[in-house]
Amino acid sequence: MNVSLKNNDAVSGMIKMEIEKSDYAALVDKNLHKLRQKVNMPGFRKGMVPFSIVKKLYGKHALAEEVNKLVSEKLFSYIREQDLKILGEPIPNETEQKMIDFDTDESFEFCFDVAVSPDIDIKLTKKDKLDYYQVKVDDELIEKQVDSYCKNYGSYDKADKVEEEDLVKGIIAELEDGEPKAGGILLEDAVLMPSYMKSKTEQKKFIGAQPDSKIVFNPHKAYKGAEAEIASFLKIDKDKVKDMKSDFTFEIKEITRHTPAELNQELYDRVFGPDVVKDEATFREKIKGYLAEQFAPESDYKFIRDVRALLLKKAGDVAFADDILKRWLLISNDKTTKEQVDSDYPKVVEDLTYHLAKEKLVKDNDIKVEREDLQALAKRVAQAQFAQYGMLSVPDDVLENYAKDMLKKQETANNLVDRVIDEKLSAWIKDKVTITEKEVTAEEFGKILEEK
Repeated sequence: MNVSLKNNDAVSGMIKMEIEKSDYAALVDKNLHKLRQKVNMPGFRKGMVPFSIVKKLYGKHALAEEVNKLVSEKLFSYIREQDLKILGEPIPNETEQKMIDFDTDESFEFCFDVAVSPDIDIKLTKKDKLDYYQVKVDDELIEKQVDSYCKNYGSYDKADKVEEEDLVKGIIAELEDGEPKAGGILLEDAVLMPSYMKSKTEQKKFIGAQPDSKIVFNPHKAYKGAEAEIASFLKIDKDKVKDMKSDFTFEIKEITRHTPAELNQELYDRVFGPDVVKDEATFREKIKGYLAEQFAPESDYKFIRDVRALLLKKAGDVAFADDILKRWLLISNDKTTKEQVDSDYPKVVEDLTYHLAKEKLVKDNDIKVEREDLQALAKRVAQAQFAQYGMLSVPDDVLENYAKDMLKKQETANNLVDRVIDEKLSAWIKDKVTITEKEVTAEEFGKILEEK
């Protein structure tokens, strides 16, 4: 067997594979002997059909199977052995590939086009400038978080008069001419909050009402335009809402009021764990640190976005084997069209350029991902996920186990590897270029992230 590479130019080539009978004959015979053990044919015991008959019946299939298997194995082993940096996968050549006839041919020639990875050289110096945005954790942000904790850890108590934010439970009945409508809607487990009503007139009917009061109101007016809310409240199909304009009575059976938690030791313990915080000043300081941690990944994300833009600018116009890559994209996804490939291709080239530039910097500067790096990041991610639910004092062993479970999932592990690389590459780049740190408000930062 002879395998060779013909370079068309710096970014494309053709791999030619010449296969002789001696390369596959023994493999085909072995395949047929295995098949012979399974063949059932009238007049012969299983496994005793003459080899010549088996070869006549199944020889072409066995030949095609073994040759194709040989081509696949040798093609990719050649790429590995020659350390060829190709993009995508080899695809059949459209001009030099000869017709294959497994009925008559004993020697075969296969030709594959390959897109070769271009060489991208990025040089970074202190003349290159990047901004690093840090969100200012001000008193307003801290106060919002304090309010959030107070609400989340508050209590629900019975009340004797309805207020705007109360949860009101009761019985509703559809009216017709001021009386319960025969066959109309009747629900014994209705729930509403006056604050959700769009009509202040309808809302005021409930404010100050007591249990056992009967209130006549109109859901169509109360929730005007909110078809989904009306359908959910009355438990009817959404398409029936537009015709539902009846008045209803609401007989109040229960009023529940949410009372925010007080700023005391009980709240401090529930948020940060027993005895971690002893007073309000420390509580607010801990919240400030927590918020800073929460914004840090967003700042890093923005920085990586800016790094990408810088590397793309430094790389300039990079030559790719456009025709081969487009054909590979079309072949690799049978649901796409040539028009879609042509439309998406500029973005593909941009992504490839950034990936190759980043890969080159990582390799040249010996940036590696260690197991400890993955475990530490997985633990941080786990901690952030728990924090989203207000759980800030998760035991270390729980975080460790959660992180281990995350790393068992290959897709998650791959994503974490990419994040570790981004973090390490960012740290390296910060040391090579000029960084200007900019402190902005959360609102300003939100607008910055929306920019393209």
